[in-house]
Amino acid sequence: MSDRILKYGATMDFTKRRQFLKGAGMAAAGAMAGSALPLDRWSRYGFISTASAQGLPLEGKEGLTVLGDRPLTAETPAHLLDDEVTPVARHFIRNNGIVPTDMDPDAWTLRIDGLVERPMTLGIEELRQRFEVVSYRLVIECGGNGRAGFEPPARGNQWTHGAVGCSEWTGVRLADVLKAAGVKETAIYTAHEGADLHLSGTPGKLPISRGVPLKKAMDPYNLIAFEMNGGPLHPMNGAPLRLVIPGWPGSCSQKWLTRIWLRDVVHDGPKMTGSSYRVPPHPVAPGEFVPEEDMRIIHAMPVKSLITRPQTGLAIDTHELEVAGHAWAGDTEVARVDVSTDYGA
Repeated sequence: MSDRILKYGATMDFTKRRQFLKGAGMAAAGAMAGSALPLDRWSRYGFISTASAQGLPLEGKEGLTVLGDRPLTAETPAHLLDDEVTPVARHFIRNNGIVPTDMDPDAWTLRIDGLVERPMTLGIEELRQRFEVVSYRLVIECGGNGRAGFEPPARGNQWTHGAVGCSEWTGVRLADVLKAAGVKETAIYTAHEGADLHLSGTPGKLPISRGVPLKKAMDPYNLIAFEMNGGPLHPMNGAPLRLVIPGWPGSCSQKWLTRIWLRDVVHDGPKMTGSSYRVPPHPVAPGEFVPEEDMRIIHAMPVKSLITRPQTGLAIDTHELEVAGHAWAGDTEVARVDVSTDYGA
């Protein structure tokens, strides 16, 4: 990828400032700024501004647009995602249930069980002491990012493009912990559980419990994370312990992590069946009905890009405009960024 200058409608590349984070990372890229998206255009989809969201727990967050408060969801305007490493204050929020009230890291435990030889219960300090601690810059993106652009409208949170972030996560490799527990030959899938409560308030009812194939779980970039950008995890981003499964939908990166268990079948927890986080295996017309049996669980996310500079909607009196942004590509690497000033005509 390269930063680019748009001059009189043409593009000029200069590759000396090339930046790319390999392995499900976010890369700097240049492209053309898009048209303005006034907030009132999206109000019919339930958008409200952060200033209008009275009493929502957004302490430590900056400039996010709240899409809903039950559960809390908030995205980051594109121009606030210009940093190579997403600041904690600007990382999006996607909750599925009621946030736990007790996030004491000293008392937190993680259970590893199911189809393992040696079930384990580990505290955060024990994770630090027993396993190698590593830090990676990794992309987390909600599976519904960009949903607001569908016509006819699709159900769910009406994300524009701000349900993505590339922070630096510190923790231990999921693969190292699973190996220490001893994966049985019959195990094929993980199952993840967190401490958040279902919106109904029913004790023990999980709002979400996702999993990944064992092959994906053993990827060395997957983390059981306890730090974000060198500090504690933000409460709305899963403190004090969470999974980070880069390149796959953010729902796989369980927040407030309390349990990982291995199964001999594809996990069927909440939001693993029906239409949740599932897509047709082939392109379909907008609004076309797809039978449930034809839907497939989302695995790796597709290639995406985002313009972060200049801010959308700004009027700039200049003949030369430098623009920048990011590109990312699920489990793969971005090979090239193409820029068009005429929508590819």
